[in-house]
Amino acid sequence: MASLIRKTFPVPPLSCNCSIVGDVDSKQAVVVDPGGNPERILEEIESLGLTVCAILHTHAHFDHFLASGYLKAATGAPLCLHPHDEDLWGMLEIQCQMFNVPYVPAPPPDQWIQDEEEMVIGPYTATVLHTPGHTPGSACFYFQSQDLVFSGDTLFRGGIGRTDLWGGDGRAIVQSIRDRLYALKEDTLVIPGHGGESSIGWEREHNMFVKAS
Repeated sequence: MASLIRKTFPVPPLSCNCSIVGDVDSKQAVVVDPGGNPERILEEIESLGLTVCAILHTHAHFDHFLASGYLKAATGAPLCLHPHDEDLWGMLEIQCQMFNVPYVPAPPPDQWIQDEEEMVIGPYTATVLHTPGHTPGSACFYFQSQDLVFSGDTLFRGGIGRTDLWGGDGRAIVQSIRDRLYALKEDTLVIPGHGGESSIGWEREHNMFVKAS
């Protein structure tokens, strides 16, 4: 019987949660938000015996991309991003300068993902949920069959992503969370872009920034 592999760990410079998600049978995998430390990410992929078929970005802030170029070079996998963050991707060097982080060049995205698009990993499907607010092109990746969602910097445990950076929109992020994420089943596991795991049910009840209704 097929089984989903998931390994999530924080990477520098801002402890972004990088996730490796794969299928034990086909050995196909995706990497979500390779923020930094490409050596560690590649070691984890190799230890799991997986082949990366796509590199998924929840958005185009620098702390979610720093290992992307290395990963693409090492695996040949395409870089995937929502097109509304194309301008932010073009500002990666400026972002790094603003936060005093060494700039690591990354090639442009290979695939512009769209809302409700399905990303196939062996027998599993991840649905793209466009959730603007933290950035215009913020997206979450929802594995319905596994009750699992990667929420990027849209929804944190007990919090939400900041909206005071380029393209941020406070009203949009609240609407995205209420309409797209809170609509998922309450036992859906939430893997945020930073910090600990949560669940949709817990956030509906306890998140002080976005009430369920």
